[in-house]
Amino acid sequence: MPNQPRVAIVTGAAQGLGKAIALRLARDGLSIGLNDIPSKKDALDEVARAITSNGGCAAVFLGDVSKQEEVQAIIDGTLEVLGGLHVMVANAGIARPAPFLEETLESFNKVTSVSATGVFLCYQLAARKMIELGHREGRLIGASSIGGKQPLRGLTSYTAAKFAVRGITQSAALALGTHGITVNAYAPGLVDTPLAYTDKLEDYTDLAFDIWNKVSPLGRCGQPEEVASLVSFLASKESGFITGQTISIDGGAHMD
Repeated sequence: MPNQPRVAIVTGAAQGLGKAIALRLARDGLSIGLNDIPSKKDALDEVARAITSNGGCAAVFLGDVSKQEEVQAIIDGTLEVLGGLHVMVANAGIARPAPFLEETLESFNKVTSVSATGVFLCYQLAARKMIELGHREGRLIGASSIGGKQPLRGLTSYTAAKFAVRGITQSAALALGTHGITVNAYAPGLVDTPLAYTDKLEDYTDLAFDIWNKVSPLGRCGQPEEVASLVSFLASKESGFITGQTISIDGGAHMD
């Protein structure tokens, strides 16, 4: 079907960056498979309604991206309901701040399992399906961070995961280029999203925003829609000669 819309999966789509990315890709004309964990179902349903009420197409697939069988189910469900898979946005991630000497192994493993292992699983399983379907303009896009380019004090597990996303992205790009699949990541700085106020980050938020406004040459934090605009380009056919890159979008706070 030549006029069939391209299909994207966006993980962690119930709020924040994931929601903004899903809404933007839907405006770009893609059908969207929306994913988040079961506790976010109501919020995810609201995102789906926002898309469909504006003439778009969306379906909800609950699941934990750190579990291989659940990622596979998200992909299979998207194929069944939406009819394809052209773009995977591995956006889901969590943060649990703690001083380095006090962080527990349980906390470290939880953060990295979602924010790094989840990206690996989304990339690998989506790529397999894209190759099977013969999509030679597949797009894999992952969530890194400024914390994947320079360490963030008190966020050891988050920093480790976001550095890992860069390595996974580069390795996947090497492996998948011959299949026409590009693999890139976005690396936001401080963005005004619910993540900044949850997962025990609330004690740091006001101070972080104050410091950020002084560190960033632009003197402000980012907005979710700005990150979504970058992802929109990376998901497009026009980005076809970009792969293996982790692109900063942080108001100049980190300069490569």
